[in-house]
Amino acid sequence: MTAHLRSLAALASWALLHATGAIAATPLPQYSHDKTLGVGTCANSLCHGAIETWKDSNVLQNEYITWSRSDKHARAYRVLFNDKSKEIVKKLALPEPAYKTELCLDCHTHNPKPAQRGERYQMSDGIACEACHGPAERWVVSHVGPEATHAQNVERGLYLTNDDVARARLCLSCHMGTPEKLVTHKLMAAGHPRMSFELDTFTHIGPHHFQIDADWIRRKGSWDGVRAWAVGQAVAAQNQLALLLGPRGRDGLFPELVLFDCHSCHHPMGDKRNTAARLGAGPGFVRLNDSSLLMLRQIARRVVPAEADAFARQIALMHKAVASGSDALVHAKTVEQLIADMLPKISTRRFSGDDVKAILHGLIDDGIAGQYTDYAGAEQAVMAVQSVAEFMGRQKLLRTRPVQPAMKRLLASVAYDEKFQPLVFERALRDLKSSVQAESNQ
Repeated sequence: MTAHLRSLAALASWALLHATGAIAATPLPQYSHDKTLGVGTCANSLCHGAIETWKDSNVLQNEYITWSRSDKHARAYRVLFNDKSKEIVKKLALPEPAYKTELCLDCHTHNPKPAQRGERYQMSDGIACEACHGPAERWVVSHVGPEATHAQNVERGLYLTNDDVARARLCLSCHMGTPEKLVTHKLMAAGHPRMSFELDTFTHIGPHHFQIDADWIRRKGSWDGVRAWAVGQAVAAQNQLALLLGPRGRDGLFPELVLFDCHSCHHPMGDKRNTAARLGAGPGFVRLNDSSLLMLRQIARRVVPAEADAFARQIALMHKAVASGSDALVHAKTVEQLIADMLPKISTRRFSGDDVKAILHGLIDDGIAGQYTDYAGAEQAVMAVQSVAEFMGRQKLLRTRPVQPAMKRLLASVAYDEKFQPLVFERALRDLKSSVQAESNQ
């Protein structure tokens, strides 16, 4: 009975956070007023630093080892010392090296204000435990107590990484950017890699250091990979439009070009592609990066079917306004609000078998119809197809082994952006469609 009541309390707390908008208002760990204690606080072998997983434990206990040995986040700070980072700093004429520049530190390490750094905090730890789970000053003791609930730990500053919306906000704060920290077009021109992100895929390649079991579900709610993907797309699109509408949406006379499709401009002059043709725009049009919006069209068809067509029309109006220069920001604000209205419905959706089948076929059919002729759209579509297909495999809705050869060809078609060929991508999609149809007929 006690466990049941604690489970109900956790679910009630989660529902209250959604209902009140508290998740959106929760500060990201970097900006918390609580003190960061440092990795050493978590790394003891009796805490999360065990070499082997513990038997009869609800927690793996080897999370620190997984992070330190296998997770690229642990090495993010070291990147700031390499030749590429030195080259970027030199090109941007920054006064200090990358490992001392706030612009770089804000995403390559956990960078709280000096007053919020405990004695064991080390900047060299990179994206460490508290960068994601929140500064541990108030919850480090209570979270090991036998009577402590997840909701109580959250009240004390533990960040809601188990919630898709909160996790998407956190990940995208670096993997896309915020008004406070943004990988700008200038930074990319100086040599910073192109940014790419999809919540479900990146959660699994992390590598993740948790196990979804009965205890996890009891304390934190259900895990749904398709819902994580859908929430990630909604938050990414909303975040991008917010950047476009805010002060970071401009760079002098020009708009902030990192918010637009890179390959509208960056391709050989002899390659007379026009990826904006699907929007009815002529050549030379620099199109907003709408890769997440393309994914949201599929999501809207299942989550808000009565509103899906109107949502697609509003996106088209926004693109048209961007091309003509008339009221583009007004239309962008409308789209942003539509996504905000849709997000609570996405984040609480239990995607059914019919939902995921429709989404998979919709993604494939849209791609064959030429909706993903640009690389960014194709890349997001492939990650989406893979996530949905794997989810279907786990739910026994699709035998994934027979479709693996076609899936590998699809992944290969987007392996390198500068070698992307829309026709090769389309052929791979057709092969995958045939494989999926053959499995459906079994």
